[in-house]
Amino acid sequence: MRVNLQPAYIIHSRPYRDTSALLDVFTAEYGRISLVARGARRQSRRGSSAALLQPFIPLLLSFTGHSELKTLVAVETPERRLSLRNERVFSGMYLNELLVRLLHRNDAHPALFSAYDQALQSLAGDGRVDTVLRRFEYRLLEELGYNFDLGADGASGRPVEAAHTYCYEPGVGLVEVIGADSAVSTYDGAELLAMAAGDFDAARTAAKRLLREALAEHLGAAPLRSRELFRAAAGKVSGPRNSGAATTVTQEGVP
Repeated sequence: MRVNLQPAYIIHSRPYRDTSALLDVFTAEYGRISLVARGARRQSRRGSSAALLQPFIPLLLSFTGHSELKTLVAVETPERRLSLRNERVFSGMYLNELLVRLLHRNDAHPALFSAYDQALQSLAGDGRVDTVLRRFEYRLLEELGYNFDLGADGASGRPVEAAHTYCYEPGVGLVEVIGADSAVSTYDGAELLAMAAGDFDAARTAAKRLLREALAEHLGAAPLRSRELFRAAAGKVSGPRNSGAATTVTQEGVP
């Protein structure tokens, strides 16, 4: 089987043997697939294809093979290019890590591919980082069948009420909290209704907490590497030697 000019993004790569690379690729029509790029790191008169086989670059890939590991045979780039700057690189890495951790191989998600492409375009532009991430997180849960209704109580089925308080229960969704319970993370109904209407800006802190809770149920205990890298970079620019200096890593980009 040969597939030609498939829209795709590299979401993870690692060296393979002396000059090749193993690629985790998110494609428009075939979902997440694995490719071997033979000789990708070999230098030649025409240079190396490794410069193209990087995250956040829109690609058109041609590949062949019947096994789970297919072979890359050609790579092209459309005219459109993306460039993620400063902390937005960590946000892009976070999106990629979610895809690697949560997507099954060879399971097509064309709508999610479109949402991912749009998220990268927003990160490369002037879109508010945390809003871009929250929208993608919720869409990812929706595509994988893990979504929950932001506007309804998952236990009773009653609509969320602005004046009431709710918590997130794994496998159930949002459930109204009756009485005081300091042991759970709670959310105001008004914030949940704003999110349900697509306005994640109006409840930025709550949206971040809620989507983290929902994703943690499926990500498991292993920490996200992208968050660790972000915190390490933020620590370097905010340390004693850098006090008072201009910083290029801000809390806006925290995944």
